[in-house]
Amino acid sequence: MRHHANYYPAKGRVILHVDMNAFYCSVHTAEEPDKYQGKPTAVAGSVELRKGIVVTSSYEARNRGVKTGMLVREALQKCPNLILISPDFYLYKQYSMAFMNIAYSYTPMLQATSIDECYLDITGSSQFGTPPQIAEQLQQRIWDELHLPCSIGIAPNKLLAKMASDMKKPKGISILRIRDMPKLLWDKPCGQLFGVGGKTSAKLVDMGIRTIGQLAAADEARLTARFGVMGSWLKQAANGIDHSPVEIDREVSKSIGHTTTLPADIQARDDIRRVMLNLSDQVCRRLRRQKLIAQTIQITIRTPDMKTITRSKSLAVPTETADEVYREACALYDRHWGDRAPVRLLGVSLQNLQPKEEAALQMDLFDYSRQPVKEQLNEVMDKLRDKFGESAILTAGMLGNDPSVLIRNHKIRGTSLQKDGVILPGMEE
Repeated sequence: MRHHANYYPAKGRVILHVDMNAFYCSVHTAEEPDKYQGKPTAVAGSVELRKGIVVTSSYEARNRGVKTGMLVREALQKCPNLILISPDFYLYKQYSMAFMNIAYSYTPMLQATSIDECYLDITGSSQFGTPPQIAEQLQQRIWDELHLPCSIGIAPNKLLAKMASDMKKPKGISILRIRDMPKLLWDKPCGQLFGVGGKTSAKLVDMGIRTIGQLAAADEARLTARFGVMGSWLKQAANGIDHSPVEIDREVSKSIGHTTTLPADIQARDDIRRVMLNLSDQVCRRLRRQKLIAQTIQITIRTPDMKTITRSKSLAVPTETADEVYREACALYDRHWGDRAPVRLLGVSLQNLQPKEEAALQMDLFDYSRQPVKEQLNEVMDKLRDKFGESAILTAGMLGNDPSVLIRNHKIRGTSLQKDGVILPGMEE
């Protein structure tokens, strides 16, 4: 045991970044290998319409030019024998929890950043072996137990671990140390530094800084003059330095939310209200399932030209009930948007969450007599829906043919992909 400890720094950390390869396609292959193994596949929205976009594709499809974000029509031109698969977000969530539970068995210091990737701080995990041995065991177990391929980066910090996991795909294990930066990354364009997007890259090019090496050597004062605090971070990152901790996730969610993108712009009051009702209903189901109550309600509105606004209201008394959330969400909408213009996306999220038992003490005394009746009704309805499915009890206002109605369908709904409080990359909100 003691000799493993020699592979761990006396000061500093050892971080793994686990990145599932072509996650959605890999899940379908794991479920039905006879159908999909070794074939070019793509998970795409609106498979029937052929108007959807590719959410992810298998490596066989990528080798033939299929890319994430490509229109299905274009993907089929590049790869005529592409197999299109409808998304099953409920299934992805199950597999996500399963691979993270395997990772969790090596360290409680786990931070999920999306449905298909997480950071692990294994500084205190030397009993399981050296860092490369832990990475190999983890990769092998995820393959043996779930039939899912993943790539793992090993590094002294999160930034380098993330970049290392991208180096070999699929099924790679890569080590990236600070001292490797000059040789491996300094000749690469700045955009290859994790966290540096297209706009920042373009600004750096304007300053004559094209490569990560040039950024590492750049004058920090010049960078902060252009980018503010981020300027210091850019220089540090280019030198492989990152102090951000692995933030443990196993705690009460910061927020719970649902958004739904509509197939056509809507403006009519009845349509808006129906969407709000379905969103409020499902968001409160999730709230009660986690035994939480919420003090703040926030709505999100996105217009057809992709402008997004959010507006929120804090309640005098926290709630867990859909009709209260619905009432406040509609009031926020009427006050801040009204019938000003059509909308393309709507969202409802609950914030300032607290465990229900703690909050019971602070409940408004005047509301107290009505509270138990509401709670009993919620409880009975939740039990019925747990048993007979989300559509077991619907009010007339929930019925319609827009996607908010599909939120109740685990197989179809996209929004279960949102880690509570985090909009996950690569997915339509």
